[in-house]
Amino acid sequence: MAYDDVFEVIGSFGRYQKKIYVLQTLPIVFTAIQTCLSLFILFAPDHRCSIPDLHNDTFAIQGPAHAHLVNQSVPLDIHIHSSIGEGIRYSRCEMFHHHSNSTPDRSPIHNSSLYSFECRRWVFDKTEFDSTFVTQDNLVCSKKLHRTHATMAYMAGLTVGSLAIGILSDCYGRKRALLTSTVLYIVSNVSLTFVTNFWVFTTLRFFSGISVGGLISTAYVMDLELVGPDMRMLAGMVYMLFWGFGVLLLAGAAYFIRDWRYLNLTLALPTVLFLSYHWLVPESTRWLAVRGRRDEAEKILRHAAKINNRKCPDQILVLEDKDTSVGRVSLLALRSSPLLMVRCIVICLNWLVVAMEFSGLSLNVSNLGGDVYLNFFLTSLAEIVGFLLCIPLLNRVGRKPVYVVSLLSGGIALVLTIFPILYGSSDLGWVTVLLSLVGKVGSSAAFATIFLYSAEFFPTVIRNSALGVANFCARTGGMIAPYVVDLPTRQSLRKI
Repeated sequence: MAYDDVFEVIGSFGRYQKKIYVLQTLPIVFTAIQTCLSLFILFAPDHRCSIPDLHNDTFAIQGPAHAHLVNQSVPLDIHIHSSIGEGIRYSRCEMFHHHSNSTPDRSPIHNSSLYSFECRRWVFDKTEFDSTFVTQDNLVCSKKLHRTHATMAYMAGLTVGSLAIGILSDCYGRKRALLTSTVLYIVSNVSLTFVTNFWVFTTLRFFSGISVGGLISTAYVMDLELVGPDMRMLAGMVYMLFWGFGVLLLAGAAYFIRDWRYLNLTLALPTVLFLSYHWLVPESTRWLAVRGRRDEAEKILRHAAKINNRKCPDQILVLEDKDTSVGRVSLLALRSSPLLMVRCIVICLNWLVVAMEFSGLSLNVSNLGGDVYLNFFLTSLAEIVGFLLCIPLLNRVGRKPVYVVSLLSGGIALVLTIFPILYGSSDLGWVTVLLSLVGKVGSSAAFATIFLYSAEFFPTVIRNSALGVANFCARTGGMIAPYVVDLPTRQSLRKI
C-alpha cells in the first residue's frame, strides 16, 4: 500500500498531529519576525547635521537661540516636500562653513565666504524611535546604502539556508535540520543585540537568514508530512497564518519597544524554548519510511494511534518495496524527466517574482508616508487576509486558478499606484496606501499558493531539496527587493 494509507489507520489530523503540528509551526512566528525586523532596527529617522561644539544639540528645535544657530549652520532642503511645508526642512547631509577673509582694511562681514560640506555627526528625530542601529552607527548620507546591504545580507543568508539546510533535511532527517536551524537562530539573533560594528552586524544577519531559511522550508515539509492528504491544504494555509501572526506580533512589540537592542533581544530570547524539541518533536515518519528505517517509523505511528484513540493492526506500516528503502536521491535525477525539469524551472521563476513582490511590499512600508507602525500593522493584516482567502478557494477552485488570479490582481494594483504618486496631490496618499494593501493581499495569496503547490508537486525523496531550490530562487528575488525599495530615496538623496 502507499504511505498515505497509514492515515486511514492513525487518523488524518487527530490530537497527536494537532499537538506536533503546533510545536513544529511555532518557530514560523519568529521567522516572520526576523524577516521583517530590518524595517525597524534599520529604520532611518529624519535627521540633520549636528551643530559643532553644541554637545546638547537635538533634532527638535529647543528655542529661538537654537533655531538661529541651526539656521546659520545647516542649509534648508528646498527640494523635498515635508509634512510641515515645502523648503523648510533642514538638509540631512550638509552644513555651512563660514570662512572669513578679513583684512585690517576691510570688515570681516564683507569678506566672508560661505560654502557647504558633508557633515560627520548627526542628530535624529526621536518621535518614532528612541534608537535604531542606523542612529547608533550613523548609517546615513554617504553610508545610506549600508542599510540596504545589511538587508540584502539577511536575504542572502535566507537563500543559502533554504538550499543548504533543505539538502541537509533530505539527507540526514527533518528533525536534525530543524534543530540545527534553531541553534543557529538563537546564537545569531541573541548575539546581534550586543553588536556595535556594522560588518559584524551584517555577518550575524546573514547567519540569521540561514537559520530562517532552514526553519521555513523544514517546518513546512514536516507539517505536510505529518497530516493526511485531505488535510494538507489546511495545514499549509494555517502554517501561513502563523507567519501572519508573527508579523502582527512584531508590529505590537515594535510599537511599545522603541530601542532596537531591547526589541531584538525581547523577540529572540523566547526561541531558546525550541531547544526542547529535541525531546518533544519526533522525526518525520514519512522520511523514516522512505529511508528504510521502518521500525522507528512504526514506533512513532503506534504512539500516534494511541494518542488519537485509534485501534491499529499488528503492523501499521506495510509498504511495497517501491514505497520504501530509497537511498539518497540527488536533484540531478530531475534530468531524467525533461517535462519535470521544465515544470521545476517554471515554478522557480514564479517563486522569484512572487517573493520579490511579497518582500518588497513589506520593506516599502516606511516609504508610504504617515505612521510607520500603522502602515506595517495594516500591511500585516493584508497578509492575513490574503492567506485566509486561500482556505475556501484552493480546494473548490484549484491551486492554479487561485494563484493566477491573486498574482495578477496584486500586480495590477501595484501598477496603478504609479498614477496617484506621479499625478496626484498629497491628499491622495491614502489611495497609494490602499492600492499597496490590495497588492499585499494578492501577493500573500500567491505566495501561500505557490508554496503549497510546490510541496505537493515534488516527491518525498527530494521534496525539501526541491523546495530549497525554489526558495533559493525566491530569496534571489528577496535580495533584489531591498534595492528596488531603496530607489526612490536614493533619487531624493541626489537632490539634497
